[in-house]
Amino acid sequence: MRAIALALMLSTSLPALAAAQVPQAAMAAPTMASPLEADTPFTSRAGTQLTAPLGWTVNDASDQIVVTPPEADGYMALVEIDDAVDAADAAAKAWQIKQPGFARKLLLTTQSPARSGWQGRTVFDYETSPNEELWIEASVLKRPGGWTVSLIHLTEATSAKRSAAVGLYRQSFKPQGYTPETFAGRQVQPLDAARIEQIRSFVETAMAQLGIPGAGLALYDGGQIVYEGGIGVRELGKPEPVDANTLFMIASNTKGMATLLLAKLVDQGRLDWDQKVTDVYPAFRLGDQATTDSVLIKHLVCACTGLPRKDMEWLINTQADTSALDTFTQLAATQPTSGFGEIFQYNNLMASAAGYVGGHIYHPDMELGAAFDRAMQDEIFSPLGMNNTLFDTHKALQKNHASPHGLGLGTTPQVAKMDMNYNIYPFRPAGGAWSSAHDMILYVANEIRQGELSDGHRLMSAPNLLKRREATVPKGENAYYGMGLQVTATWGVPVVHHGGSLFGYKSDIMLIPEAGIGAVILTNSDEGGMLLSPFMRRLLEVIYDGEPEAAADVTSAAERYKLAAKEFAGLLSPANGPAASLAERYSNPDLGQLDIQRTGDDVFFQFVSMGSKMASRTNEDGTISFITTDIPVVGLGLTLEERDGQKVLIMRDSQHEYVFKPVS
Repeated sequence: MRAIALALMLSTSLPALAAAQVPQAAMAAPTMASPLEADTPFTSRAGTQLTAPLGWTVNDASDQIVVTPPEADGYMALVEIDDAVDAADAAAKAWQIKQPGFARKLLLTTQSPARSGWQGRTVFDYETSPNEELWIEASVLKRPGGWTVSLIHLTEATSAKRSAAVGLYRQSFKPQGYTPETFAGRQVQPLDAARIEQIRSFVETAMAQLGIPGAGLALYDGGQIVYEGGIGVRELGKPEPVDANTLFMIASNTKGMATLLLAKLVDQGRLDWDQKVTDVYPAFRLGDQATTDSVLIKHLVCACTGLPRKDMEWLINTQADTSALDTFTQLAATQPTSGFGEIFQYNNLMASAAGYVGGHIYHPDMELGAAFDRAMQDEIFSPLGMNNTLFDTHKALQKNHASPHGLGLGTTPQVAKMDMNYNIYPFRPAGGAWSSAHDMILYVANEIRQGELSDGHRLMSAPNLLKRREATVPKGENAYYGMGLQVTATWGVPVVHHGGSLFGYKSDIMLIPEAGIGAVILTNSDEGGMLLSPFMRRLLEVIYDGEPEAAADVTSAAERYKLAAKEFAGLLSPANGPAASLAERYSNPDLGQLDIQRTGDDVFFQFVSMGSKMASRTNEDGTISFITTDIPVVGLGLTLEERDGQKVLIMRDSQHEYVFKPVS
């Protein structure tokens, strides 16, 4: 159920997962029993090229290449099949080669367009029970004369922790003789009126396919804003259109702005990139002392410290008056799950700490949140002319703003609850800003001009601005993460970008430094996540005269989502029967109180800061899960179990387990 639930909760096509660059020419390699010392290319017997990640172990046999993570709790395998009837038959035969007797129930089958030299791709996701915490998938690629099958059988903890490595492996597959498309060295075409219209019409068509009510769009080229405006409406059922000044929550795009503040402080001599965080903010602590001692200012937003993503506490147990200090309280209780600098692990709390440390240095006598807000206004927003960018959600909702939406389990977009979006405010440096297409393109323009303002003065030095784009950890194939920014070179041209995702809001900013071109896309829908990667591809197609792939990618994403929603809805049953044995109240020390509310035949779960109507699901192992169904939190599950003579509810993310016990 993992694949469907995640698709519905995230509703996003993540930007290309990528990593350190590897040699382009693949080579055959011997069987290896020790961890790889670098990302290493391999070639299968059918000529398929793939890259195995640093630190993983590879067994290269005649019929399969098996890649095992350092945890040794699963595998990824390439199996070549020559005599299959179709993709389903190829997957079945591959499983019997790798894991004889494999008989998992098929959960979902989805297809993608022909890409990267393959004639087509079909993905099979298999049923697992929540207590197994497994991801099992077969991805079947059609090649001339046969099928290349990628099998994944990993724990959720490992697949999440090592997502960059998994992305590198999955995206590295290339058929024999294939030369990837590259825009490197091509003539850049200016964004004239015709090309601007190609981009605008692409967004408009994609919005209709994906069910996105409104979007803000802005483009920059030749040292000026060449387009800014809106498409669609701010809220369904209301006539007000989106325009260039309509406010959206920009979520994690706030991170790059917070690191811009740090760069300004380094310019002013009030901070140093290589300074220990504890030197300037002694209260900073992580769950591991060695990691605490290793964290420098430049590491706060690098996703490289080994700390796992840990969002449940601020999503579910945050109140309006939660102090900014809670960021540091939670960090002190967070243990690293990988070595320092070893792998990419995204952590919102670290980014929150970065902004608050910067604000504290700027105004040491002020409350942390107020100090950060003042510093951002004085040093970033005002100098850039971002006069409509703010952190206060209550004020934003009184202005020209876009409301959140989502499809959930249906096919018609609906206005979504704002409840969980308020929760980011106490952690706002990580993703709490509201902004518009107009303001965000000013931010992108500053990145393109490397800190020089439009009047010729400098906001900051180029070296410190560019420091934020330096590679810290790989993020898959041909991409890496910096400090609140990432760089992707999937098509041979580096693109600096970052996405933003909150409930009912998805966005991205991007710039192509060599072309001097930038773009902003802001959406008021969970399904906007499926537009972001195709939008980047379309921008590059237009300015480099690339093969037109983006439109088909959107169509495919829309079809896959609708299929996943339909399949997921078919697995659910009313919750009132299974919920009859539940207590009225549960509690968890980290996530707070959970009240079980019943209205007629409906069952509602009310957490501290969010609530939803629930459905139930009988899992393969016989356990019962309760699943949220209200937009925008569709797919969040709690499993009913008996522990120590009590019926408890278990909530999990990829690397944490939260046990809700009944309150008498």
